[in-house]
Amino acid sequence: MKAFILAAGLGSRLRPLTSFMPKPLIPVLNVPSLFYTISLLKQAGISEIICNIHHHAEQIRGVIEKSHLPGVHITFSEEPTILGTGGGLKKCEKLIGDEEFILVNSDIITDIDFRELLRRHAASKRPGTLTLYATPEAASLGSVGVEGGVIKDFANRRHTGLCSSLLYTGTAVLSPNIFRYMTTEHSSIVDTGFTGLIDHGGLGFYEHQGLWMDIGTMQRYWQANLDRTGVIRNLAESMRLAIGLSPHAISSDAMVSPEAEISNSVIGSGCRIGAKSVISNSVLLPGVEVKPGRVIINSVLDPYSVTVMEEVQQKEGD
Repeated sequence: MKAFILAAGLGSRLRPLTSFMPKPLIPVLNVPSLFYTISLLKQAGISEIICNIHHHAEQIRGVIEKSHLPGVHITFSEEPTILGTGGGLKKCEKLIGDEEFILVNSDIITDIDFRELLRRHAASKRPGTLTLYATPEAASLGSVGVEGGVIKDFANRRHTGLCSSLLYTGTAVLSPNIFRYMTTEHSSIVDTGFTGLIDHGGLGFYEHQGLWMDIGTMQRYWQANLDRTGVIRNLAESMRLAIGLSPHAISSDAMVSPEAEISNSVIGSGCRIGAKSVISNSVLLPGVEVKPGRVIINSVLDPYSVTVMEEVQQKEGD
C-alpha cells in the first residue's frame, strides 16, 4: 500500500515563519512536522510515499534527501502552480495506481493507529474511510455531519443540517474510485472526491481517541511545542526506532550560556543563547541568536522575526 502526503500548502496562517520555511518543515520539538507523519506511516509498515510540494519545494526535497530516512521511499510531485488538496491528489493518480491508499496531511501531530484504520476500512467495504476526532472546537472549525454510521456532510457544505462534535483529522484510507470525481484543476478534495464517494458507495469513518493536534495556526503551533502534558514526547522512542529522530526540547548543537535561564521552552538547532538571558514559554526556531541579557517570554522566534503569543491570542479572539 502507498501513502500520499499533502505538503504543498502555503502555510499562510503560520506567517512569518512560512515566509522562509515551508510548513511541513516547521519543527515541533525540533523535528520537522512532516517527519511525524512519515514516522507513523513507517510504523504501520508503509514505505512507499508520494508527497506533493509547491511552497519552498526545493527545501523539502533537500531536507528529505539529507535525512536518509531508513526504510522509506519518497516520490515528490512538484506543483509549479498550486492545485489544492483535490487537484494535487488527482495529478498523482498514475503514481498511486489502482490500489487503495492512505491520505495524510503534513501539518498534524498524532498517534493514529493506521493498522487499525485499515482494519476498520476493510470491514466497512466502503470506498473511503476518514479518521475523525471528537473535540469541542468542532463547531467553530467545521464539524463533520454523520448519520447512520456514515459521513454525509462537511461544515454543512451539502446543506444537510447535520453537525457533530467530530472533526476530520486529515487522514483517510481511499479507493482509487475517488479519482472518478476529481479534477486536475485547483480544487478541494472535500468538494470533489469526498462528495463523490458520499454519493457513490458511501464514506465511512473511524473515530480516533488518542493524540491529535493541528499545528496550522501560530497559537496551536506554540501550544504543541510547549507540550505541557508530555503527549508528544511520549512518541520519542517509537519515532527513534522508526526514523532515527525523536522530539526533544533543546537541540544538541545549540550553544547555551550556563548563565542563561531557560524554562518550558524549545531551543532549535544552531541557536546561540547569551549569558543572563531569560527564555520562558517560548519556541526558538533553528538559527536564532539571543543577545546577552535579553528576556523572551511567550514568544515564537525565527532568525528574522518574533511573534509574541499574547498578540496572536488577541487576534484569534477578535
